[in-house]
Amino acid sequence: QVQLVESGGGLVQAGGSLRLSCVASGRACSTYEMGWFRQAPGKEREFVAAISWSGGSKDYADSVKGRFTISRDNAKNTVYLSMNSLAPEDTAVYYCAADFSRALLAGRRNPSRLDYWGQGTQVTVSS
Repeated sequence: QVQLVESGGGLVQAGGSLRLSCVASGRACSTYEMGWFRQAPGKEREFVAAISWSGGSKDYADSVKGRFTISRDNAKNTVYLSMNSLAPEDTAVYYCAADFSRALLAGRRNPSRLDYWGQGTQVTVSS
């Protein structure tokens, strides 16, 4: 079992930056992959980024490559998503998720497969 709590969302102008945090409690963060997903109004939840348990491997959706960076600090049980050059199409509720089966980086990114989610944090980018 793990509990996840996101923070750091807000309202930002296009071209701006935000850093989201996801604090995990319960099972040690260092034993599983972590991912960020987002869901815009009227759309399905989509994969954004994933990071290995060690932080040595990362992957991103094409839409955010070069703009977003995922990182983790296992000593703090925290995963981060640094978002730069934000655009209105990045507006969504952002969720972190824990993947005990360590399959996010292998490409298995269907949200319905994951059991542990945070409550989400709203990111709104104005034009």
